[in-house]
Amino acid sequence: MPVGLFRVCLLVITAIVNHPLFFPKENGTVPESTEEIIQKMKEREESLRLEQLRLEQEIADQEATQKALEKAAVVVEESKEEKVRWDIWTALSMVIFLLIELWRQDFQEGNWQDTGGEEDDMAVLGKAFKGVAFPDKAVLASFYEKRILGTTGDMARMREMVEGFADDLLEALRSVCNRDADMEVEDCVGVGSMYENWRVRKPFVCDLIVPFAPPEPYCFRCQTWCSGDSFPPDEQGYGTIKVCRADEDTTGCICDKTKLGEDMLCLLHSQVSSTRPSSEMEDLLCFKNTQYLDADQVMKWFQIAVTKAWNRISHKYEFDLSFSLLDSPGALKIKFKSGKSIAFNLTPVVQYENSDVYFISHFPRSSLAADIPSSTHWFLTFSVYERRFIQLVSKTLPANACHVSCLQILSFLHGKQCSLTGPSGLTNYHLKTVLLHLLQARPSQDWAPEKLEARLQDMLKFLEKCLHEKKLYHFFIGNGKVPAELGFPIIFQRAEPLNLFRPFVLRRDIYRKMVDTFHEMLRNMSALINEYTVHIPLAHTNGIRKEPL
Repeated sequence: MPVGLFRVCLLVITAIVNHPLFFPKENGTVPESTEEIIQKMKEREESLRLEQLRLEQEIADQEATQKALEKAAVVVEESKEEKVRWDIWTALSMVIFLLIELWRQDFQEGNWQDTGGEEDDMAVLGKAFKGVAFPDKAVLASFYEKRILGTTGDMARMREMVEGFADDLLEALRSVCNRDADMEVEDCVGVGSMYENWRVRKPFVCDLIVPFAPPEPYCFRCQTWCSGDSFPPDEQGYGTIKVCRADEDTTGCICDKTKLGEDMLCLLHSQVSSTRPSSEMEDLLCFKNTQYLDADQVMKWFQIAVTKAWNRISHKYEFDLSFSLLDSPGALKIKFKSGKSIAFNLTPVVQYENSDVYFISHFPRSSLAADIPSSTHWFLTFSVYERRFIQLVSKTLPANACHVSCLQILSFLHGKQCSLTGPSGLTNYHLKTVLLHLLQARPSQDWAPEKLEARLQDMLKFLEKCLHEKKLYHFFIGNGKVPAELGFPIIFQRAEPLNLFRPFVLRRDIYRKMVDTFHEMLRNMSALINEYTVHIPLAHTNGIRKEPL
């Protein structure tokens, strides 16, 4: 009985403990209907599908971004490779250009003005010399004896007379000038054909250059086209002259490049010396509002000074002195009471540094003055070195060498032809340049007197070739083979060659006139020479006598 009661009590307690109303389960939920469960499952499925689409879109975007980055990386890599290739080609091109430039300079130093060989000359000159009757050696010797030597005998006496008078005139010029304000004039120097003994045409005119310098404390600082400054191609051969104080630094003080304060002072230059009034620079013959020497003002000052000097010494002489040409300011003429006259040119120049190269204000009897860019541009003349080179080479040539004879004959023929057909662009300076090139190219024995005919033909062939190519280089500029004995400035030897025929490249009318005049001279050469040749003595067929240099 107690056992049964115990079992009943245990059952009742168990039932009470497990009854849901007394102890509800935490996760216990009220069972839902089947339709609600299906509806929730569909919503869940739809949300999962949308989430899947979103994830797929993100994955697609990431893949597209990755592909774009990979493509950009490929493009950058290709551009780097292309740049490397271009850099290689650029470097190779620079090396090639450098080698070409070095070869060109070496070739220029070795043979910068090609004189050509006989085969090349005949290929170029076939048409020019076709049908031309060239005078033989005997005719040329007789022509030279009767026409050239017969008219040049008085040149030495005339040079002596002109130089003596010019020295007296310049001494009087120094006495009338203000030593503290005017330019200081130095002794004159004879240049040109009269002093190189090859002038043949009358009237004989002596060319004298007169170096001058500014008064203290000023000095000239010259700049040329080959000194590193930028000059356009049409200004090659020119330079400028700047008037500066002697105490100024050539590189320029910093006070000229920066604005100093009111309480700051340059210890090298005072404010008075740094600011010059325009009137002071004009008194120094500078162009308006600049420090550059004006060629026109220099010539005006020189004319006035020469006039004053002549008025001071005119009582000493029994002749009159006047300016002969209006377009040539330095052209002077001595008129004797007998009616005879002597002409000479007195041209002011500026010395380039410590050399015998000069800046010349204008060229007498030359059309080059019309081509000068401005009055502050001065042309450089190497006439002193040209005279010295001819004298130096003459010492190595055989006795009575024919080099001067060739130039005299060619100059005479050209002058005669110009008197018939009018002037052309070809000048006697071009003819002298041809001779200078051949003197350097030909051995000394080739200039023996009996080889006059061959050397004259060489000059004509060389000139024809230069006209055909429109290229005749200045003898000194760019010529690395100038003899060291001359002391020629190295800056001009290292410069680019200066083509004297460059102005004719664009001016075709003048070039055509020049070529026609040359060809006409070739055709008339025999007639012009025979006109002055009569009987040919036998003694004249073996050589030519002429005035020594």
